[in-house]
Amino acid sequence: MAEHRTMQRGALLDAARSLLSEGGTEALTFPALAERTGLARSSVYEYFRSRAAVVEELCAVDFPVWAAEVETAMAGAETPEGKVEAYVRTQLTLVGDRRHRAVVAISASELDDGAREKIRAAHGGLVAMIVEALAALGQPEPRLGAMLLQGVVDAAVRRIELGAAEDPTRIAEAAVAMALHGVNGSPA
Repeated sequence: MAEHRTMQRGALLDAARSLLSEGGTEALTFPALAERTGLARSSVYEYFRSRAAVVEELCAVDFPVWAAEVETAMAGAETPEGKVEAYVRTQLTLVGDRRHRAVVAISASELDDGAREKIRAAHGGLVAMIVEALAALGQPEPRLGAMLLQGVVDAAVRRIELGAAEDPTRIAEAAVAMALHGVNGSPA
């Protein structure tokens, strides 16, 4: 029985990921979850009391996986510059991943404070990884620099998601250049 409940919960989370990546948080409704999973709407409520609860669980499950991929890529880089580049590139590579798209949709949405706090904490873990590399590069305010760098990454993610005129590879190159060399985009 417990195994069956775990499978259904997993199916609900997977349906939530799809709905979020297809239509953002507006698409994440209990009727839509019920339809996608073939469960009765009342059954959906047995697993999650609200949309926010679905979102919180997705964050708890998906954010660490996503952050671990970024962390692994950074760990494989030899230099602080390489770590910054890995931080930017890995996040942009993950854009096509449904988990990532769901996380982006969640981050952009109106959420209750509990869910927002969980996201902030998870993002904080991601940002903490880059603070050290920025400090090693001589950034006088590495924490602030990390927040601003994440802003560049988030803007690049949105640009890729929008299907902007530029090729995603060009967007990634521009984001890496801006992260490493500022607005002039080329090494000093």
